[in-house]
Amino acid sequence: MTRRKRKGRAVNGVLLLDKPAGITSNKALQEVKNLFHAAKAGHTGSLDPLATGMLPICLGEATKISAFLLDADKRYWVSCRLGVTTTTADADGDVIQTRDCSRITMPDAEKLHSRFSGTISQIPPMYSAVKHQGQRLYALAREGIEVERKPRTVQIHELLFHSLEDCMLELEIACSKGTYIRTLVEDLGEALGCGAHVAQLRRLSVGPFEGDMVTIDELRAAAGEADGFAAVDAYLLPIDSGIADWPDVHLGPDAAFYMRQGQPVLVPHAPAQGWVRIYDQTRFLGVGEIQDDGKVAPRRMIQASA
Repeated sequence: MTRRKRKGRAVNGVLLLDKPAGITSNKALQEVKNLFHAAKAGHTGSLDPLATGMLPICLGEATKISAFLLDADKRYWVSCRLGVTTTTADADGDVIQTRDCSRITMPDAEKLHSRFSGTISQIPPMYSAVKHQGQRLYALAREGIEVERKPRTVQIHELLFHSLEDCMLELEIACSKGTYIRTLVEDLGEALGCGAHVAQLRRLSVGPFEGDMVTIDELRAAAGEADGFAAVDAYLLPIDSGIADWPDVHLGPDAAFYMRQGQPVLVPHAPAQGWVRIYDQTRFLGVGEIQDDGKVAPRRMIQASA
């Protein structure tokens, strides 16, 4: 049986898209994939339609490192509307309740810093992609069904209170994977006694990536140039940029040959444990993991043509 050939270009790299508000992450992904005419693409963690900001998109062989970006820490800027709770905990939902927030001050909010920093527990919101008995929670929520959800432990690495004016609280949050910013804001609002929801949300960074994002409009303009593919490809970062904080191991010709065959190899001066980026004398080969015997085992190898 022959494998069906993918349509599109074999383009490889990571694009830092500045996702606009009002569209899903998947819609943004499909637009980028079409503009690059890419055979393969995937994003590295959804943003709500309301949210803007960094959505790393992996094209071609870069999809092999996308799972590691899913696990990466993130940083957000969030505008919290105090005094109003909604069905979705953000501005896209219907208002459930309004309460007076006029007497809430910045010192009141800052007193909650220790309570919402470090290791905290969150209950996933009903409007989320978490599955319950094979169904997405958001699908159940749209039918008016609410089910019990198990709490999750997440890490809030940094919580900065920037300003509070006219019941709009501005926060900056650095957190671990799996953190629900909507839940954090909702819980913070309840702790203040007035409720709250996310009015605006912007993702500032993902793992090693921060700044230098490109908009869909900029990509469209580049794709319309005479050398369209060259113009859009210029926005791509190397495949290994998504794991830039990992240690490197460099292989000689013989070790590189065996590594490409899927065999673990012994590398002098390699780290004692963990994940590593693997290189031969000229290029990135993929990612590996240190075994108990000290050898580097291949885990995600990049095609030679990438």
